[in-house]
Amino acid sequence: MKKLLNDFIDRYFHDEESIILVILLSAGLVVLLLLGSILAPLIAAIIVAYLMQGLVNLLLKYNLSNRLAFSLVYTLFIGVFLVVLLFLLPQAGSQLRRLVTELPNLITQWQSSLQLLAENYPGLFSEQQVDGFIEGLVGELGGFGQTILEYSLASLPDIFAWFVFIILVPVLVFFVMKDKQMLVNWVGNFLPRNRPLMIGIWQEMDEQISNYIRGKAVEILIVGSVSYLTFVVLGINYAILLSVLVGLSVIVPYIGATAVTIPIAAVAYVQWGIGSEFYTALIVYFILQIIDGNVLVPVIFSEAVNLHPVAIIAAVLVFGGVWGLAGVFFAIPLATLIKAIINAWPGKMQTKSVKSSSA
Repeated sequence: MKKLLNDFIDRYFHDEESIILVILLSAGLVVLLLLGSILAPLIAAIIVAYLMQGLVNLLLKYNLSNRLAFSLVYTLFIGVFLVVLLFLLPQAGSQLRRLVTELPNLITQWQSSLQLLAENYPGLFSEQQVDGFIEGLVGELGGFGQTILEYSLASLPDIFAWFVFIILVPVLVFFVMKDKQMLVNWVGNFLPRNRPLMIGIWQEMDEQISNYIRGKAVEILIVGSVSYLTFVVLGINYAILLSVLVGLSVIVPYIGATAVTIPIAAVAYVQWGIGSEFYTALIVYFILQIIDGNVLVPVIFSEAVNLHPVAIIAAVLVFGGVWGLAGVFFAIPLATLIKAIINAWPGKMQTKSVKSSSA
């Protein structure tokens, strides 16, 4: 056992850089777990600045000065930030509250359809079971709606925290983008001078994750906007809320689109019943998903994130369980980071070099 452990250490931790990297990764994980909520504005600002830097680099290719490129991109960020903050979120929140307060009435409208279960499947459902289910569901949803309505009064500390977050993020984004090189040099002073392992991991991460995160941001914007226009044309209720859900659904591959189908189908069923409008709404939604998966994604993502579907779903479950919605969004980038570390680790590199030399 001792020999096995020594061989493992000699193979994977034989140089100084690998040990330092393990220490840095462990320290970073501990900081995120213990101080993640406190450092959320700084983390969000770094991520947004990283996304915006891609646009700055694109403008620099057209011979714009660095100051002008920075000013244009930061102005664009502030504009989008204000639109989301002052229009999209209030409208979606208002529709969500209205939907929650109307849920008991919607359940009552579904009651006749639910009662057909006892008639069509008497061996599985009895009338008493269906009636009890309806009464319990109406009561639970009524209480949930009351909780939503009272949330703003009961969560003033959270509201204050969000206010601080909203103020700090644009300010931090400005300074992170403006002083990017100075910050990078400052962080580099704490790293080994000779760091091929870290450089290899960063290159793979920058190549795949920069494309992925920026592409996802564009995909969310396009899918959400097209969904909103489509829902408005169809005349479906809660168009803004449903389009926000559809836009966010692209964050989680294989799961998001399926999950969002349920509220869209439920709203369409309550509004129109089983008829041509109901089937039209579902067919149009499925067409949007097909276009997104087979046209939009291949165009936006120039470099694929080579992760197995099982690895993607596992990453969503693990990181989503730890960090909630933020963990769901960054599940694939974090899984890519783990994959990049495994691919670039010294033992892995040494094995590849031995194979190539023997060949």
